[in-house]
Amino acid sequence: MSVLVNKQSKIIVQGFTGTEGTFHATQMIEYGTQVVGGVTPGKGGKQHLDRPVFNTVADAVKQTGADVSIIFVPPAFASDAIIEAAESGIGLIVCITEGIPVQDMIKAKHYLAGTSSRLIGPNCPGVITADECKVGIMPGFIFKKGRIGIVSKSGTLTYEAADQVAKAGLGISTAIGIGGDPIIGTPTREAVELFMNDNETDGIVMIGEIGGSMEADAARWIRENGTKPVVGFIAGQTAPPGRRMGHAGAIVGGADDTAAAKMKIMRECGITVVDSPADIGKTMAEVIAMKAAGKPVKI
Repeated sequence: MSVLVNKQSKIIVQGFTGTEGTFHATQMIEYGTQVVGGVTPGKGGKQHLDRPVFNTVADAVKQTGADVSIIFVPPAFASDAIIEAAESGIGLIVCITEGIPVQDMIKAKHYLAGTSSRLIGPNCPGVITADECKVGIMPGFIFKKGRIGIVSKSGTLTYEAADQVAKAGLGISTAIGIGGDPIIGTPTREAVELFMNDNETDGIVMIGEIGGSMEADAARWIRENGTKPVVGFIAGQTAPPGRRMGHAGAIVGGADDTAAAKMKIMRECGITVVDSPADIGKTMAEVIAMKAAGKPVKI
């Protein structure tokens, strides 16, 4: 079993015929992902990339049996696309779109709370189960099959961590880019919990950034419930207070939002924290080796 997606997952693309949707759907198909169709209102009945186009998600689900949707819809319409996917019974919704108004995401999040659908993102690179299924925009070749899970707020650091873990002689079970917006569907703690419960994952890389309390919440959960080694990194160690750094959610608002504060909490909760992303791979290899030898893991 893997986390969230595998080679059996059937994916539809919302915003299928647009530039972004077309480009990334092509890459996903080339990776071996089972893309069964897409949705572009007004273009139902046509073919695109040798797959059917539907007017609505409900039509697509009915005719293809899709259980995963990836969203490449402009920001003004993205929250409606999320709600439509959930309404149609899609189990996993991956929203790549950046710049969705916070007000819209509040409505979408509220709607999702009453459904069984899980949202990854928005403003994220997506989810990949190595050598099986890519639902996102990440470069697939970096992700070598293995038993380390990655949870990350940052897209590029997800790729960096995957590359390092592979070079350290380990590989990736699944990588989840949870997104950098203030309101996202699956916070760090929930993603970590998925990996803790996955019998094909032996260790977890947790990459966070300044702003919000997601990493601290996850760290406290790990302290109480963790059964696998976790290596952590926080981006934004030199960020000045009060200034947004790239992601909408990456802003230091209070003392607990800083990288130093988060790293301190993570260490206190038993996570092995690295000061530089360059150390993620080798540190994970060391931690896994120590656990295998039955030695206490150094924090």
